[in-house]
Amino acid sequence: MYRMVQRVDVRVRSEAPPDRVYRLAADSSTWPDWSPVVRYERERAGNASGVGEVRVFENKGRKALTREEVVELTPNRRVGYVLLSGLSIRDYQAFIDLAPDGDGTAIHWHSSFEPGRRGTGWLYRLVLRAVIARYARGLAAHAATGN
Repeated sequence: MYRMVQRVDVRVRSEAPPDRVYRLAADSSTWPDWSPVVRYERERAGNASGVGEVRVFENKGRKALTREEVVELTPNRRVGYVLLSGLSIRDYQAFIDLAPDGDGTAIHWHSSFEPGRRGTGWLYRLVLRAVIARYARGLAAHAATGN
């Protein structure tokens, strides 16, 4: 079986403290405020901490919806999610790691996946890197506004 794990790594800095950045990243309903997401819907609620939430996003410029499940929430440190459907890739998982950086926060948004078809990994990696960079910059900027 063909297996070629692809990785995407984006690092940005926010002027906001980690708790503010985390609050936005962990609350899926805020994503339309700071990312290319134009519509959010909760398909299934998670547990008391939010883990297990299944969320559906409609992204700007895409007709297909993406479904994701929140798999990890470590307060002020990490948000993790996996893709359930919406892209032609397999085993997509992503983590938003936060670390104090002076008065602000270092944001490390990274993901891994396997391409659905041989030879398409480089293209998905290129596109996902650009998209994740937009998400990360939006998160950093919006958190810095104090919202």
